[in-house]
Amino acid sequence: MDDTGLPPNWEVRHSNSKNLPYYFNAIDKVSRWEPPTDTDTEKLKKYMATHHSSSQTASASRPEGKIRAAHLLVKHRDSRRPASWRESKITRSKEDAMTIIKGHEQKIKSGAVSLGELAMSESDCSSARKRGDLGYFGKGDMQKEFEEAAFALQPGQMSSIVETASGLHLIERLE
Repeated sequence: MDDTGLPPNWEVRHSNSKNLPYYFNAIDKVSRWEPPTDTDTEKLKKYMATHHSSSQTASASRPEGKIRAAHLLVKHRDSRRPASWRESKITRSKEDAMTIIKGHEQKIKSGAVSLGELAMSESDCSSARKRGDLGYFGKGDMQKEFEEAAFALQPGQMSSIVETASGLHLIERLE
């Protein structure tokens, strides 16, 4: 393991289409959004914070018909993919995930922390390293429940808890 914390033959690459880092095994020619099993997650968090932080935000004009949002995702064992950069196998129940995300919602609403700050350490989405920023997206790009909630928000507003096949989300409309 090198300073990335990834197992042998794995490396971090950057997706130009999604503007997100992903993991690639150079020997097996396998790529994935979530870190491989046996990753040292503490080392990976430090590496990602140093090399793939959100400081490079593009400030181009908003594409027609698209919005920009950030989210904090809490997955559970019944999520579509019960794994994340934080945990290779998520075993918590949906009820436990709800308790966790309600706690996050209270912290954000109280002003103790922003959604973006909390997403960096607590979100089960790989967008965590970009403060939960998903970039611009239009209708039909996201899961229906997520899209409806995001498009209903005004810039600067945060949703209540939104449930999708991916897990439980708090969504903040950025633009």
